[in-house]
Amino acid sequence: MENWLNLKGEVCAVTGALGGMGVEICREFARNGADVVLLDLDEEKVKTSAAGLADEFGIRAEGYRMDATNEDEVQAAVDAAVAAFGHVDVLVNTAGILRFSPMEDLPLSDFEAVLKVNLTGTFIASQRFGRQMIKQGRGRLVHISTAASYTPETFSGVYSSTKAGVNMLSKMLAAEWGPYGVRSNCVCPCFVKTPMSANFYADPQVEKDRSRLIATRRIGEVTDIANAVMFLASTRSDFTTGAEIMVDGGFSNMMGDLTAKPGGRRAYAENYLKNKGVALWTDEAGVKTPTDQ
Repeated sequence: MENWLNLKGEVCAVTGALGGMGVEICREFARNGADVVLLDLDEEKVKTSAAGLADEFGIRAEGYRMDATNEDEVQAAVDAAVAAFGHVDVLVNTAGILRFSPMEDLPLSDFEAVLKVNLTGTFIASQRFGRQMIKQGRGRLVHISTAASYTPETFSGVYSSTKAGVNMLSKMLAAEWGPYGVRSNCVCPCFVKTPMSANFYADPQVEKDRSRLIATRRIGEVTDIANAVMFLASTRSDFTTGAEIMVDGGFSNMMGDLTAKPGGRRAYAENYLKNKGVALWTDEAGVKTPTDQ
């Protein structure tokens, strides 16, 4: 159904707009007819990217330099967006960083850097754009969190802790700003190919081993994340707020499947049925076992 998301003419701002997820999210907004505000640290590149989106999709787009951890820069971006478009309907917080380290070796400087970008930056951007949305009486906030906000991403320093903080921040905003017509939700990806994770998947064996952990048996793409963001950013999700949507191919449901049983979990269950005299089902081709089992 054309324009099912009802995003045509909406003004959608994206932090970290030059990152892997940010780029695809901006493009998906533009494909759906939304006007886009691109926010990132490199002023020249973000303006060039905005011009490219406008030319390709026939929408309006502006790019502004913005450090999400700098209150003055964030407020300047809000003011510029409102001056250019008259309002801002959506903010997507994608800006984030990660520093690998065992906890006993984690430098305080890395702890503070990740905390500042991932949590403080998300708060500042949400607060300043949120004030504008409160004035308007409407708005949607979408934050890129992670499945690792629920279970520790070991040896990744304070990353999981900051993203768990983002989840609670989103709930706080949803609860306090709901009466003003402002919604706040998180998207929680896991195992997605982005520039940040590209080196993981350069090794085919790593991709194969990781895929085995996922119910759908594939690594996610940035389009998978962008699609979830579009739903939460649209009026189609108007009764959804304070939620975290897992976009992880079912990885978070796999604990039981990954726990060993004698001979393998499927074989153990099949042998149980055979011992009871139960005939096992096969399809017309006589195949029922997944190829990776």
